[in-house]
Amino acid sequence: MLILFLLSVAFASPGEAQLAREIKTISLDAHGRVGVACSLPGSTLDCDLNPKARLPMQSVYKFPIAMAVLHAVEQSKLSLTDNVKFVPADLISPGQHSPLRDVHPQANVDVRLSELLRLAVSESDGVASDILLRTVGGPAVVDQYVRDLRISGMQIKDGEKAIGRDPRVQYRNYAEPQAMVDLLRRLADRSPFTAAHTAFLIKLMTETETGPRRIKGLLPAGTIVAHKTGTSGQDGGVTHATNDVGLITLPDGRLLAVAVMVVDSPASESIREGVIARIARAIYNAAASPVNAR
Repeated sequence: MLILFLLSVAFASPGEAQLAREIKTISLDAHGRVGVACSLPGSTLDCDLNPKARLPMQSVYKFPIAMAVLHAVEQSKLSLTDNVKFVPADLISPGQHSPLRDVHPQANVDVRLSELLRLAVSESDGVASDILLRTVGGPAVVDQYVRDLRISGMQIKDGEKAIGRDPRVQYRNYAEPQAMVDLLRRLADRSPFTAAHTAFLIKLMTETETGPRRIKGLLPAGTIVAHKTGTSGQDGGVTHATNDVGLITLPDGRLLAVAVMVVDSPASESIREGVIARIARAIYNAAASPVNAR
């Protein structure tokens, strides 16, 4: 294994080696585990840092949940116009994020499926996500759907309510950064959905309100980013997960897939988010450079 590693370093281009060093150096500021992967078809871009580490997704898992729901829609098992009952059993703990619960604290309202998807993806609403999980058949259905797409390195076992009861549960919902990039590329390059449903999901991800200082934080003004964030709480001053994964539209129109996951970090939120933003900018600069141009 050591010989293979040394050979890979020896034959890496200067640009690739420089990017890898830059990402590694930036990651040290988090004082935790950092996983990075990216993909730009037709390029030799290499930004791997622990790309096969199994890291807790937190709300990033709402991206594959949304894909599983749209799959059910395309199978005519569900419709975006369906009204789904938000029942009291769907309520999650007060400390967990849910604009839907904040507006309807007693539950007992009907919510259109398309609105649940918007809330879960664009606003990272935990109640909406759990309702979607319940509606589609539970975590096992989403987990199997991802496997059916031939994406390995991702596991979905629990919903928001279970995570809220026991912080250790969040580690059961893991993804390797490379697996998340593979799923992003599947949506971007060979979408399993109709053009309309693909555009709908990418629109929801582009309108994501969370994490403006993460992947998007240091990119040129006006850069389009379709992404999904994930954030945990703290235990003993350690934040279990600060994540962002998404598709960055380059100036030439190509889509750059990036996943940056910061795990078990004692650093402040500004530092954790800054690590993600700086890594994303480094990858963007390398991707947009002449050597990687079409």
